[in-house]
Amino acid sequence: MVVKEIVSKTALTKSKLPVADYVVNAYTGCIHKCIYCYAEFMKRFTNHTEEWGEFIDIKVFDKINIPKNIENTSVLLSSVTDPYNHFEVKHKKTRQILENLLGTGCRVGILTKSKNVLQDIELFKQFNNIEVGVSLNTMDDHFRKLIEPKASSVEDRINVLKTLRENNIKTYLFMSPIFPYISDYKEIIERTKGFVDYYGFENLNLRAGYKYRVLNIIKEKYNHLYNSYIDIYQKKSSSFWNELEMEIIKYCKDNKIECKMWFYHEKIRKK
Repeated sequence: MVVKEIVSKTALTKSKLPVADYVVNAYTGCIHKCIYCYAEFMKRFTNHTEEWGEFIDIKVFDKINIPKNIENTSVLLSSVTDPYNHFEVKHKKTRQILENLLGTGCRVGILTKSKNVLQDIELFKQFNNIEVGVSLNTMDDHFRKLIEPKASSVEDRINVLKTLRENNIKTYLFMSPIFPYISDYKEIIERTKGFVDYYGFENLNLRAGYKYRVLNIIKEKYNHLYNSYIDIYQKKSSSFWNELEMEIIKYCKDNKIECKMWFYHEKIRKK
């Protein structure tokens, strides 16, 4: 793992995501080594030669400049890294930014796969409008180790949600990415609905180099599903996602579960 500090002039940047006006990434790179990670495109801008997951840049901010008129806007931590990767335990760059957002009146959203998020519970309590989300797409920790080898375990992430709820912090579960025929959304909801305020759902998008990395894993470990994945990702069949989206919406409605759909993310962004 290549670790270095870099000076950064900007903490908050304007967002093109449908869920945030601003995004914050206190680190460049991520250590979870998720096989499906779209964020490896960042290497085009950072001049890193290491593989994605083998480096992390810790941003040093001389001053956190908060944009004017940020009240009632939404700020997401983070979009291309995990704000609570294990370097945050020591360096506290995410915490530094959160402390500067206190009292600004913005809506703060946090998304993580790390149990380290619990270290800032007392800080979260000082915000009037904050929600903390956990990304989770399986209840099978063996599968989790295959696709997210360095992220926190399934049980640790469930414990994060439970602990946040016990401390009266709004929670959400981001079921992303949903792996066709592997991720069981009903199982995940049934296991967590007692301490999750709402669920978000996003389909598995495959492009660039990681497309073949994922397909190779499916072929090796889930060969009985390989042809179905080829239909979806090579032949561009959309029927699976269309049917699944309608099924999830109906299930959530029938069970009075709040949900937000982010299938076909690129189309949402264009709108």
